[in-house]
Amino acid sequence: MISHISIKDFAIIKNLDLDLKPGLNILTGETGAGKSIIIEAISMALGSRADADYIRSGSDKALISLAIDDEKGNEYIIKREISSQGKNLCKINGELVSLGELSSLCKGLADIHGQYDHQSLLNPENHTNILDIYGGEEIQRLKSITSESYKNLSYISGQLRTLKAKIKDAERQKELYTYEIKEIDDANIKPGEDSDLEDEIKLMQNSEGIFETLCNISDLLYGNDYCAQNALGKAMHEMESISEYSEELEGFATNISDAYYSINEMSSDIRAFRDSINFSPELLEEKIERAEFLEKLKRKYGPTLDDIFDYREKAAGSVGLMEDADARIAELESKMTLCKEEFDIASKRLTVLRDKAALLIEKKVTAELSELNFSNALFQVKLSPCPACENGTSSAEFLITTNKGDEPKPLAKIASGGELSRIMLALKRITGDLDSIPTMIFDEIDTGISGATAGIVGQKLKSISDNHQIICITHLPQIAALGDHHYKIEKYSDSESTYTNIIPLEGDGVVEELARLLSGTEITDSARQQARELIGHF
Repeated sequence: MISHISIKDFAIIKNLDLDLKPGLNILTGETGAGKSIIIEAISMALGSRADADYIRSGSDKALISLAIDDEKGNEYIIKREISSQGKNLCKINGELVSLGELSSLCKGLADIHGQYDHQSLLNPENHTNILDIYGGEEIQRLKSITSESYKNLSYISGQLRTLKAKIKDAERQKELYTYEIKEIDDANIKPGEDSDLEDEIKLMQNSEGIFETLCNISDLLYGNDYCAQNALGKAMHEMESISEYSEELEGFATNISDAYYSINEMSSDIRAFRDSINFSPELLEEKIERAEFLEKLKRKYGPTLDDIFDYREKAAGSVGLMEDADARIAELESKMTLCKEEFDIASKRLTVLRDKAALLIEKKVTAELSELNFSNALFQVKLSPCPACENGTSSAEFLITTNKGDEPKPLAKIASGGELSRIMLALKRITGDLDSIPTMIFDEIDTGISGATAGIVGQKLKSISDNHQIICITHLPQIAALGDHHYKIEKYSDSESTYTNIIPLEGDGVVEELARLLSGTEITDSARQQARELIGHF
C-alpha cells in the first residue's frame, strides 16, 4: 500500500506531504482545489508519461515521492523528478532506474481508475487474467499445467530445430570433415612437437660451430695437463693435506672436492653432447620439411597444435552427430508429441472452464452495474481463439454497452472515466481478495450518480477496502461518509501565488466537510445534522 506521498512544485502544489493508511481513504475539496492534480502526481510517480507543463510556475523541477509497502513486506521509496530541461529521473530506493523498470514494478503495486492513462482495465491483455482469477483454483491449476507444458514444448522444439540445423550443416561438411580428420590423424602430431623441432633445427644448422666450441671447452676442462680438472685435482690434494688443522680449512677442502667432481661430471656430459651432434644434411632437411608441414597444418586449422587437436575433436563430433542423429531426433520428436498432447488437453479444458466462468461473470458484473446506476448495461466476455502461448489457445476481451439495444463494444471504445471506474468497481467486488494489486485509486467514480446509487457505490468501495487500500476522490457525501480516513484538499492564494494544502479530518472536521458537500458553500445546522445522521446510518 501507499503509506506516504510527498509532492513538491507540481502544478499549484508547492509542498505537500500526506500519510495514507489501510482501508478507505477519502479525498474531498472544492472544484479546482487540486484533488485530481494529486492523482496525476501519483500517476507520474507510478510510471506514466511525464509532462513538464505540470512543473510549478517559477520552479525548475517537480519532485514526487511515494513510500510503498507490498504484501511481501518489501518497502519501496519511489521518486520521480521532472525537469524543465527535459531531464526526468526515476529512482527506486535511491537507485536510478529506467521508466520501463519503474512502470514494471508499479503496475503490481497500485492501479488508478479515472481520466488518466494508467488504466489496466482498458488493456485487453489483462482481461484473460481477470477472468482466470474469477475462475478460481481449477483454472489456476490448469493454467499452470498449460504454461509449463507450453514452456517444455517450446524448449524441446528449440532443441529439435537446433539439432536439425546442426545435422544439415554436418551433412554438408561430412566429406570435408572426414578428409580433415584423416589428414590430422595421418600427421601423427605429438604435443609440443613444433617447439622441439625448432630447437633441433637451430642446433643442427649451427652444429659445426657448436662442435668446435665444445671441443675447445672440453680441452680447457679435461683435455691436457693444464686443464681445469687437473688443476682442481692438485688443489684438492694439497688442501686435504692441511684440512685437519681447522674447520675453515676443512670447508675449503670440501668445496674444492665438490668443484672437482662437478667439473668431472660436466666434462663427461659436454663430451657426450658433442659426440651426439649429427652433421647429416639429410636429417636436417627432413626436420625442416616436418616443421614446414606442421606450419601448414597450423595455418589451416589453428595457430597452435592445440587448436589443431581441438578442431579434430569438433570435426569428429560433427561426424559422430550424423551417426546417432536419427535416434536423437526420434527421441526429441517423441517428447514433443507428449508435451503437445499435454498442452492440447490442458488448453482445451482451460477454454471450457473460461467459457463457464465467462457466463457467470457476465451475469454478476451486469447485476453489479445495474446497482451502480447502469440500468441498461450489458457486460459480455468475448472468448476468442488465439495462437498457442503460455495462456493456452484462448483469450478474453471485455465488451460493454450502457444503452439498451446497442451492441456491446470493447471498453476502450465505450467507457468514460467515471463509467470505467464503476466497471472496475463491479469487477473488484466480484473478484474480491483474489486480486493481487494492493492499492486502488478512484477518481471521478461518482460522475453521473446521486442518491441511493451513491450509497451503493460507497458500500461497494467500503467492501473492497477490507482487502485493498482504496484512495477515492469524491464529491458525494454518501460515499465520503463511509471513509476510514478523510482528507480535505484546500486551495488558497496570497499576493504572490496559489497553493494547495491537505488537511486530515477527524470527528467534527469530518462532519463539517460532509455538511459542505450536502449544502454547498453556506454550511447550515441542518446540513450538519444530516451529516451526523449520514455517518450514523452507515
